[in-house]
Amino acid sequence: MPYRTFLLLLCCFWQLSVFAQSPSKAGENLLVNASFEEFSATPIGWFKKGEHYTRVMKFWESPTSASPDIFGSKVRVPNYWSEKGFGVQPPHSGWAMSGITTYGCAGKSTHCREYISVRLNEPLVVGQVYLVEMYVSHLEGSYAAANLGMYFSEERINLQTDELIAAEPQFKVKEILDIKKGKWQRITGQFNAATEAEYLIIGNFDDDESTDFIKHPGDKIPYAYYYIDDVALKKLPPFLPLPLRKDDLTLTDLEEGETFRLKDIYFDFAAWDLHPRSFVELKKLLSLLKKYPDMTIEIIGHTDSIGSYEFNDELSDKRADSVVRWLIENNVTAERLQHRGEGERKPIANNKYEPGRRLNRRVEFRVVKL
Repeated sequence: MPYRTFLLLLCCFWQLSVFAQSPSKAGENLLVNASFEEFSATPIGWFKKGEHYTRVMKFWESPTSASPDIFGSKVRVPNYWSEKGFGVQPPHSGWAMSGITTYGCAGKSTHCREYISVRLNEPLVVGQVYLVEMYVSHLEGSYAAANLGMYFSEERINLQTDELIAAEPQFKVKEILDIKKGKWQRITGQFNAATEAEYLIIGNFDDDESTDFIKHPGDKIPYAYYYIDDVALKKLPPFLPLPLRKDDLTLTDLEEGETFRLKDIYFDFAAWDLHPRSFVELKKLLSLLKKYPDMTIEIIGHTDSIGSYEFNDELSDKRADSVVRWLIENNVTAERLQHRGEGERKPIANNKYEPGRRLNRRVEFRVVKL
């Protein structure tokens, strides 16, 4: 084969390989704030509801009304609980960690099952093998229990009760986690993705009758409690590409003056920081801007009807501005970008119910010049 022909074929193969790669990089953790170091608000007092955890921990949330906890140097633990040992254990790394109850419904009337949940930075790829990992420590004086698991869900779970989440986790530690005082245990495993899941939930998905446990002599806390830190989800080779759908943004026929919706753009509640899951779609918009170097666009933010008109106007404007700032950080010149917030003025669905409000919370772009 002539040398020039060989180089041409090699170049074409490299281009096809790059195009087929998933947005994630080899060895990249697909979970944001995996060490629980970032807060959306200052933690004050002690959590009694799941919504308290959700408001404070950036990007993570409680999928039920049960109240997982945050521990660290910036969190004050009330004397009643600190005397029982809560928060005495230092984090595995950094200065913060989460804590959940995983067993003990008979001995504890409320919140006997607690969970923490996070949206993945990109959906799972069916057939892809993943590595999961987390570091776990045990609250001394509480029971030790089995069945701590990691469940990957296609839909966001948001229960208004503190009940058990009945699901079959893709990864579960069936053995009792009887960890010595002050020690951290690395929990790791692999699984093959069967669905395009978007969320990870950590906790015990079995009832007490199906969960083995140990009560040590002297245990005075009648339930099992564990600290969680440094959670990871990574792809293992061979790496499979994210599927390209018929309505994919990169396949869109652009027209000057037309408005197009950006799918899968996410923010925390009442906030404007982009969730990394948004980068999958924004990278596609970035590729269109590179494909059409003279194109200028306007980013438009929309909200649902929850909150005042003034707040929603400001929120939608700041969210649109966050998208513009991300594009500028990725080498799009500011002259090609405009933005505005429409607040709640242009709904595309009924704001009375959550499915409609979810559709109304959106980001669009309008082609100003092609």
